[in-house]
Amino acid sequence: MTQSINEQWALCQTILADNLTSSAYQTWFAPIVPLQFENGILVLQVKSQFVAEYIEENYIPLLSSAILRVFGQGTKLEYRVLIDSTSGAGTMIPSTASPAPQPIANMPRPVANFDTQLNSFYTFDSFVCGEPNKLARTAGVAIAKQPGSTAFNPLFIYGGSGVGKTHLANAIGNQTRALNPLARVLYVSANTFKLQYQDAALNNRIPDFLNFYQSVDVLIVDDIQYFAGLKGTQDTFFHIFNYLLQSRKQLIFTSDRAPIELKDIEQRLLTRFKYGLTAEIKRPDYELRKNILLNKMRRDGITLSEDVVNFIANNVRDSVRDLEGILASLLAHSTLTDRDIDLQLAEEVVRRIVAIQPKQTTVGEVISAVAEYYNLSEKQIIAQSRSRENAHARHVIAYISKELTESSLTEIGFKMGRRTHATVLHSITYIKEQMEFDAALRQQVAQIESALQK
Repeated sequence: MTQSINEQWALCQTILADNLTSSAYQTWFAPIVPLQFENGILVLQVKSQFVAEYIEENYIPLLSSAILRVFGQGTKLEYRVLIDSTSGAGTMIPSTASPAPQPIANMPRPVANFDTQLNSFYTFDSFVCGEPNKLARTAGVAIAKQPGSTAFNPLFIYGGSGVGKTHLANAIGNQTRALNPLARVLYVSANTFKLQYQDAALNNRIPDFLNFYQSVDVLIVDDIQYFAGLKGTQDTFFHIFNYLLQSRKQLIFTSDRAPIELKDIEQRLLTRFKYGLTAEIKRPDYELRKNILLNKMRRDGITLSEDVVNFIANNVRDSVRDLEGILASLLAHSTLTDRDIDLQLAEEVVRRIVAIQPKQTTVGEVISAVAEYYNLSEKQIIAQSRSRENAHARHVIAYISKELTESSLTEIGFKMGRRTHATVLHSITYIKEQMEFDAALRQQVAQIESALQK
C-alpha cells in the first residue's frame, strides 16, 4: 500500500531527529506540518518566514538528504507560511535547496531552465547597509543595473566570517535576474567549482566544462581562497576568467582575506583579481548591529524591548551571523521554556554563545563624549581656561575617567592638559559631593556614561 504523506514525513522526521539535538529538532522540525506531495513537489507548512529562512540557512543539507531518501530523487521543496490560523491563509516560499550539480555533459542548458544556484532569501532589501559595508553594497547595486559595464569588474569582496559577503554576492545576482530575467547568473562555491573541474578532467569533458562556464553572463565564486594550491583548477579558471572579462561579462568573488594576503594562488590570477574594485566588508559597528536586529525583527514579526536590543547590539560584535543566531536562540529558549524575552533571558543566551567583555573606555573617549554633551570643543576644555563651563566639564571628565577607565589619576591629569594628580582628585571629590544632592548632574553623568558604554 502506498504510504500517505504523513507517514512519509514521519520517516523524514525520524532521520532528522537522529541527526539533531533534541532541542534543535523540537524547535525547528517537530512543529512542521506536511501539506501536499504532488508532481514531485513537497509542501511543508511552517509557522513563519523566519522559521523557513533559519532552516534554509542552517539545516537544508540534512533536510534535503532526508527528503531525497524518503520522497525520491528530483523532489522539490516549498514552504507554506501560515499567516492566519483561523482562515488558514498562507503564502508559499520556494526552497533554495537544489539537487546535486548536474553532470557537465548536460551543459549548456536553455536560459529558461538555467539553475542560478542563488539563495532567493539574500536580497538588497534584507541586506542592511551601514558604514562597514557601504562601499561594497553601492558597487553591488551599480553592477546589478549594468553587469559587466561598470568599473567594478571584477568585484572582489573580502572580510571575516559572517559579515555578509555571501549575502551581498547573492543579492547582486538576484537583483540582476530581477532586472534581466534572461541573464545567465551563476553562483558557485570555490569548492563546488573544484569538484566539477575534477569530474570533467576524469571523464575527458573539459571542453564541455569550459563551454558551460564561458556561457555565463554573471559568475559569482564564493570563498575563492579555497583555490589555494589547486594548480589545475586555477589554470582552468584563469582561461574562464579571461574569456568572460574580454566578453564584458561580470565576475564577482568573495574571500575571507584581501588579494594581497591570499597564499598559493598564481600571480596572474591575483593580478586579475585587482583589475576592478576590491571592497572590504568590516565587522558591523554598533549602529549597523542594532539596525540589523531591528530589520530582522520587523521581517519576522518579533518584538523585543529596547534594553534587550541594546544589550545584544553591545555584546554580539563579530558577525551578522552571530546576531541572527542570537535571535533564533532567544526564540527557541522562549518557546521551550515558556518565558518572555526579557533582559535576563537575553543575558543568559548571549553568555552561552559569546564571551561578554566589558568595554574598555579611554580618557580620550571620555573627553570627546563630555565635549559633545556640553557642546564645547575639546581644546577649550583642556586649555587653561577658568570659565565656569570648561571647569565643570573638566570635573566631569575626571570623575567619569576614574569610573570607566583603568587609567591612574596621573594619566588622567596628563590627558586633561597636563594637570596634576591633586587637581584630578579634587575634581573627582567635587563631582561626588555635588551628585549627592544635584539630580540634574546625576542624570548628566549617567547619560554620558551610557553613551560611552555603547
